[in-house]
Amino acid sequence: GPAASGKSTVGALLAQELGYIYFDTGVMYRAVTWAALKRGIPITHEQAVTTLSETLRIQVAKPTVNDGRQYTVYADGEDVTWDLRRPEVNEHVSPVSAYPGVRRSLVKQQRRIAQQGSIVMVGRDIGTVVLPDADLKLYLDGTVAERARRRYLEVVQRNGEQAEHNHTQDSVYQSIYQALARRDEIDSKRLVSPLHPAEDAILVDTT
Repeated sequence: GPAASGKSTVGALLAQELGYIYFDTGVMYRAVTWAALKRGIPITHEQAVTTLSETLRIQVAKPTVNDGRQYTVYADGEDVTWDLRRPEVNEHVSPVSAYPGVRRSLVKQQRRIAQQGSIVMVGRDIGTVVLPDADLKLYLDGTVAERARRRYLEVVQRNGEQAEHNHTQDSVYQSIYQALARRDEIDSKRLVSPLHPAEDAILVDTT
């Protein structure tokens, strides 16, 4: 399903209930985006970003710090869990995840992880591309307005701000709304692994 449709929340709770491993594949694309930004690699330089995705060592582990995280993400050994949610990563992750070479290298890693079995794998193209033979496919969706509201509340909560309605916070919400709408469009129209439900997926409206 699309961004902020509840994939991470539902996926983590489901994995906990089943005693399965929870794996959010989106963090891999975020890790590549974060590493490119940190190293000064232009996001528009497809070949350089693709090469980075082939060499960057991404590890996902159970939470190592009790700060609300669902997992800990390491990029070349560095804990980047919260860095991956920074606004600049949100802004640039869609073009990175649309690069065919990046998707190819990361999908290989995702399939290798899935071979362990007993896993809840979360992402935009799991049922259609990564694991077309998955035992159960769920497609979560919700209105852009509601998804933006949830993402906004996450930001407020993490920054310890008051969720009072004022001009500044209204503009924060609007920017989140516009970013989500733009992301939906990019993800749905990309040539490689476009965002859409698998034919045999169960659709869940999380609005």
